[in-house]
Amino acid sequence: MPLRYDTVTFLSDYGRVDEFVGVVHSVIRSLAPEVTVIDLTHDVPPYDVRAAGLTLARSAQYLCPGVVLAIVDPGVGTDRRGVAVEVGEGMSVLIGPDNGVLAPAVALCGGASRAVALTNPDYQLPAPGPTFAGRDVFAPAAAHLCNGVPLEELGEVVDPVTLLPGVLPVTHEDGAALVGEVLWIDRYGNAQLNVDPAEIEPYGERVRLRFEGEQRTARRVRTFAELAAGEIGLVVDSYGLVSVVVDRHSAAQELGLRPSTEVRLEPIPDSDEGEESGITTAVHLARKEARP
Repeated sequence: MPLRYDTVTFLSDYGRVDEFVGVVHSVIRSLAPEVTVIDLTHDVPPYDVRAAGLTLARSAQYLCPGVVLAIVDPGVGTDRRGVAVEVGEGMSVLIGPDNGVLAPAVALCGGASRAVALTNPDYQLPAPGPTFAGRDVFAPAAAHLCNGVPLEELGEVVDPVTLLPGVLPVTHEDGAALVGEVLWIDRYGNAQLNVDPAEIEPYGERVRLRFEGEQRTARRVRTFAELAAGEIGLVVDSYGLVSVVVDRHSAAQELGLRPSTEVRLEPIPDSDEGEESGITTAVHLARKEARP
């Protein structure tokens, strides 16, 4: 018996200025009125497939089983495939362009069990032009799956091995340094690195950071509030990776960090333990009293 889903989780780079998100919602609602649509985010930077894939990867283990609709599609209208990828033996289906945006989440879910290219026009809307596949191809596919249409009815079955992979950076050692990079800057300016806390466990409390010609010292802490004013910290974030942070301020702005910035992390030798740690101390000026 075909599986039915009652939840669509929707991610895109559409933003909220135009009507694109609302139109996709309405298409799903018109075809599958009982389905709940959850907006994961629509503020992925335009065309940024890597950022969208990382967003899905961070979120995957927390998403409600159902259909995941991920639309960041700089190649819309070209010969790139639209695909629906089943994971967890049918627990969920990820729908979007075959440009790598789905790949990190598919991998985290144990890989694809089946996949189809969305080629059957019976489950698509007539398209005035080829540039709004979210409305005309992906949203109808999501709705029809929720209504119980079998995956293979949506189009040509494809070998999951042929799906375009995502490219996620991994750390590497260079002498005494661990070389990583910034994966993501969150709304608060915290800079998530592709660094597992275990990789810097032997470094001790203070770690030297080198990036784009700069050098700073960071202190490994458990919470933001443990940091003094102006002090740079390394915390284990809510996804289990190391993030560069400043208490109640943007570390990205303070240090000039951006996604893909290379960051070298180095242990600080005992002889350098007294070096500047990046702490800023407030100085209060007052009029001196006249001496008698």
